[in-house]
Amino acid sequence: MRIAAGVEYDGSAYCGWQWQDHCVSVQQVVETALSKVANEQIRVVCAGRTDAGVHGLGQIIHFDTQATRDMRGWVFGANANMPDSVALLWATLVPESFHARFSAVRRVYQYQILNRQVRPAVLDKRVAWDYRPLDIDRMQAAAKFLIGEHDFTSYRAQACQAKNPVRTLYRLDIRRRDDIVILELEANAFLHHMVRNIAGVLSTIGAGEQEPLWAKQILELRDRTQAGMTASPHGLYFMQALYPEEFALPAIQQS
Repeated sequence: MRIAAGVEYDGSAYCGWQWQDHCVSVQQVVETALSKVANEQIRVVCAGRTDAGVHGLGQIIHFDTQATRDMRGWVFGANANMPDSVALLWATLVPESFHARFSAVRRVYQYQILNRQVRPAVLDKRVAWDYRPLDIDRMQAAAKFLIGEHDFTSYRAQACQAKNPVRTLYRLDIRRRDDIVILELEANAFLHHMVRNIAGVLSTIGAGEQEPLWAKQILELRDRTQAGMTASPHGLYFMQALYPEEFALPAIQQS
């Protein structure tokens, strides 16, 4: 049978989602826990791999198993075998045609910036920090140039392995909640470091160091070396992946 599940994690202590030999990953923690519940080796596929220090509020996975357990058993059994920084939110049976990565039609990320002169303490590693006053109207004006289908070469990591740099960005909303500036991005898919590079450019514009048109100029250059700094991973959250209604996955509560 094939099972889909929602995963929440604080990525601060992990080297990212994907298995790596030299450090502990979120995938390793999840697979180890599910394997104990199933009493067999479990391998999971995720909707979108995240880097070291990046968090997940609505990561979606799927796995195949011969074990017969009720959905409550998968969730609470896995959570009993994982550290407090990782949790299964729900589990549900899905058809074999479901694929956590390839069935997803859109993905949503948030980037959160603590915007004050003093660095974070309680929110350390859960938000990025920018001491410069950020003007969200300037940032939103710049964001409009990035909406739509574009070649995002300038906004991806130089080591990005994606064969095609073209992505469709459906939404890039910016809002302020007290001292927190929140960027929310929705696209069909994202390139490596794409959100963090966009956040870096928009922060520079918000601080008044560049004009909003700079975001468009960088896009058109198709040259990563012209795009400025890559923002910290700590403010980045994988919020959810969206799928066709036929799969009837539980909705993720957005904040």
